[in-house]
Amino acid sequence: MVVLGVVSTAVWVNFRPQIQRVFGIEAPIDYTGNGTGTVVVTIENKQIGEDVARTLAARGVVKTSTAFYKLLLVQNPQVTFHPGSYQLKSRMSAKAALAALQDPANQVSTRVSFPEGSTLKSIIAKLANLSESTGVSQAQLEAAAADHASFGLPAEAPSLEGYLFPATYSLEPGRTAHQILQVFVTEMFSRLDAAGVAPAERHRVLTLAALTQKEGGPVADYPKVARVWDNRIAKGMNLQSDATVAYGAGSTRIETTPAQRADTGNRYNTYANPGLPIGPISNPGDKAITATLNPTAGTWLYFVVVNCSTGETAFSDTFTQQQAANAQLGAWLKANPGGCD
Repeated sequence: MVVLGVVSTAVWVNFRPQIQRVFGIEAPIDYTGNGTGTVVVTIENKQIGEDVARTLAARGVVKTSTAFYKLLLVQNPQVTFHPGSYQLKSRMSAKAALAALQDPANQVSTRVSFPEGSTLKSIIAKLANLSESTGVSQAQLEAAAADHASFGLPAEAPSLEGYLFPATYSLEPGRTAHQILQVFVTEMFSRLDAAGVAPAERHRVLTLAALTQKEGGPVADYPKVARVWDNRIAKGMNLQSDATVAYGAGSTRIETTPAQRADTGNRYNTYANPGLPIGPISNPGDKAITATLNPTAGTWLYFVVVNCSTGETAFSDTFTQQQAANAQLGAWLKANPGGCD
């Protein structure tokens, strides 16, 4: 009987969905109770009930978005969600989650997160989506960012790009656009100081780190990518980064045209212009900064991704080797018509 019990339990655990379908037993779509732990969820401007439901399910607050959305549909009057961040719990019933979102006591400082490699433009856009909560508009953010010299940046910095550290922040109410952006800049300076970067080296380090962040592929390859930049600069070779060309051309795609690569007027263009671009092309994280300061020893001068699904990258010492790697990429693209997007 013990063996039978163990076998029955194993069958239920491993084949529960199939057994439920056979016997017409529907799996529950909702949790019960008030949940446990702490989860902070942020609602952005103009998000409707369906958006909120998806967010809650994705964060593990409710079991399914369907349970929460169905509950919203029977509310009278209809529920209006106010932008901002709310402290909720994991595994809450839809009813408990809705009640918690409607309780002002659960609203906390607005939380916002930026991934590594975010651009200044995308950061401002994300902050603008929280304007109803922060009281700071996109126009105010753009005006503050335009006065980049007021943030204590190096004199050679052409913009705030690269100086906003990507992380999760709590934005206290009442802050101005300048004060919000200054928080991100101050955090970047703090990270650079901790890494031993002298103020006079900040711009060079961030310019290289931002390039590695955009072009580097898997994080494990960052130190090798950083070495490629150093090796090319030491030999007087142009960096030839499509990402820099695209950034200067205002493109959202890394692929570039021959005309764009030949444009010397694009001061970010590292095909037509020698040395580093005039500034960072993204906001790098700790790992890209660390790789820039501690590149792997090697003699590579080229690199190219050869498998866009895995991010596998080939590093080469010679142009002949690079051509072979390009052929490898070509074969992958032929077998995968969707390309590297």
